[in-house]
Formats: sequence, C-alpha cells, structure tokens
Amino acid sequence: MTLIARHLVIMGRVQGVFYRNWAVQTARGLGVAGWVRNRIDGSVEVWAEGSMVAVGEFVRLAHDGPGGAEVLRVEVGEGNPEGMSEFVRVSTK
Repeated sequence: MTLIARHLVIMGRVQGVFYRNWAVQTARGLGVAGWVRNRIDGSVEVWAEGSMVAVGEFVRLAHDGPGGAEVLRVEVGEGNPEGMSEFVRVSTK
C-alpha cells in the first residue's frame, strides 16, 4: 500500500468548537495517523498520513469539521509520510 501525507491549515471558526477532538476521532476511525493542533492565529493545523483513500476522505471531511465549526478555507499541502502510527493532539503552535 502506498502511503501519502498531507499538511492542512483549516481556517474559520475552528477553535472552541471541538475541532481537534473531532479530527482525532475522525482520523482514527479512518486509519489515518498524524497530529492536530491549534495555532496562535486561530486556525487549526493537521498532519495526516496513511492510504490515499483514507487521507483523501479525511481532507474531504475537514472542509466541514464538527457541527459547531464554520470552515472558511482549507489549505492543503503535500508531504512525505513520516511513518507515524497514531493520530494525536499536540501543543499549540
């Protein structure tokens, strides 16, 4: 299986609406590894790696997020998988 990685920056009303918890739950359910964190500028940052199908689905779902979120824009960049084994929350950047 070919692994891919994506770096996401999610902008809008995405802090204080459980976006990070949603990301952890969604990523783990899809079998995606990586991390999620709040950023000082009010956005949420994600590193996601796994199969093309799983990561693609995560990116698609990230455009909506949890019910209380109001996602205005998602910037998606490509990266090289780092071999992560789980999806976790990390400290604010």
